[in-house]
Amino acid sequence: MGFVQGGHIVARALKAAGVDHVFTLCGGHVQMIYDGCLSEGIRVVDVRHEQSAGHAADGWARATGKPGVAIVTAGPGLTDTVTAAANAQRAGVPMLIIGGQGARLLSQFGGQDRGSLQDMNHVELMRPITKWAVSVPETRRLAEYVQSALRIASSGVPGPVFLEMPLDVLFMGCDEAEVIAYEGYQTGAKAAPDPDYLEAAATLITEAERPLLIVGSQWRWSDKREALNAFLEVHPMPTFLNGMARGALPADHPCRFAQCRSKALSRADAVVIFGTPLDFRLRYGEAIKDETKLIQIDLDGGEIGRNRRVDVGLVGDAGLVLDGLARLLKGKGKDTSAWQDEVKGLEASRKERMHAELNDASDPIKPLYLLSRVRPYIDANTIIVGDGGDFVASAAYTLDVSGVGSWMDPGPLGTLGVGPGYAMAAKLARPDTNVVLISGDGSFGLNGFEFEAMVRQNIKVTCIIGNDAAWSQIRRGQVEMYGQERVVATDLAFTRYDVIAQGMGAHGEHVTEVAQIDGALERAFAADKAAVVNVEMGVSDFRKGAISV
Repeated sequence: MGFVQGGHIVARALKAAGVDHVFTLCGGHVQMIYDGCLSEGIRVVDVRHEQSAGHAADGWARATGKPGVAIVTAGPGLTDTVTAAANAQRAGVPMLIIGGQGARLLSQFGGQDRGSLQDMNHVELMRPITKWAVSVPETRRLAEYVQSALRIASSGVPGPVFLEMPLDVLFMGCDEAEVIAYEGYQTGAKAAPDPDYLEAAATLITEAERPLLIVGSQWRWSDKREALNAFLEVHPMPTFLNGMARGALPADHPCRFAQCRSKALSRADAVVIFGTPLDFRLRYGEAIKDETKLIQIDLDGGEIGRNRRVDVGLVGDAGLVLDGLARLLKGKGKDTSAWQDEVKGLEASRKERMHAELNDASDPIKPLYLLSRVRPYIDANTIIVGDGGDFVASAAYTLDVSGVGSWMDPGPLGTLGVGPGYAMAAKLARPDTNVVLISGDGSFGLNGFEFEAMVRQNIKVTCIIGNDAAWSQIRRGQVEMYGQERVVATDLAFTRYDVIAQGMGAHGEHVTEVAQIDGALERAFAADKAAVVNVEMGVSDFRKGAISV
């Protein structure tokens, strides 16, 4: 067998696991892996900030269902990915971050704890925000650690993992026969529900007159996602989708609702929640009445019963649980058509409240009207990436998506700046899709320079910036609590982000009047390169009273 360098061992292990793209910002500590990637046919996608490399790995996982990979250098290269790792952990997204480190052994490159360039304790830093954080001890075990990392990232509740790879471990090599790697290091089996608890859940659903279903992000990671449709065919009920489950049902599905969740929850007598924690989004469980029966399903048994009493808790894969319930409920249950009609009325009432602004073609431009003009460009082959506060929340109410991975937002950590990384990864993972980035003007300022990377690497993304010259989601509450005269740190300028985009080689459009919207959108979507449409908007009361903490 021949000699193989450590960086090539890493690349071979990634390729064998099906990885064909990695995201990075160049660093000397990890350049041996780049060389291996070139030999293995893995595309090395570079970004302008390591945070975006981490977000791109996260976005890759959301688009493909498989862990994304970010490779960053030591010290600040890794610290820049901390936000991305924390965001993926909170959202339950599998990804692998590989970070460099100074040489472990005494050499011209220093040695462990001698103060080499960018030397710091990476493992302890990453341990609280990953499922596994470890330093690879020797060259011949690099592939073994990559395999273990990918297995851990994908098993149970998905999440990020971190591998530190010291410079000498990557630079040195060994005989190929010494490399530790093996087949069958990962199972595709999913956790099935306890049959007794499944029976109990089916009984509660059968007895309910006003059942309601909430499906969250863990639906994304099931191999049996089609079970949701099958379940609703057997036992129809109002269904609300959130997180990575947006797009799980087509917009015209009779059970799919989006606008009236709070009101419907207040009237339901049984609520079934899949893969959605009882956190701030459900008012820590208080959005569900005390007397309402609650069935909670999660991959993590520790989440079941957190913040509120549950009547039946099931630990298991969302698709397997839905499939099991469908079999038990077939031919049973009450006629809930009157309840469905009641929720349809609630939905229609909520949509009526939006109707005026959706059709208000007056200046200054209203956020909902702008989004209504974006609607014609959103079809079943579109991925929407949301990066911002108010504008993205409005888009979530306005723009319908279809299919798995068709909606990407940061999730419960509420991280701004995810958009460019997510969008790059989505387009690379699914090149035939139309990728639309809906961005606030504030969030665009965090990682907007990734449009240079998009242009240079021929990654077509169309970005719509809702520019109201403010951190509006925070500013609104600030004004309400302290008064207009004490507004601080929430005002921005009507910056020409389109000109900045043009300077990076992207297509840029500037919109200040309603009459300019359609033409600007048409040209941006038709452009053969990344595009930014910077739309100056007026103030809207649509999100008045929204909680931002």
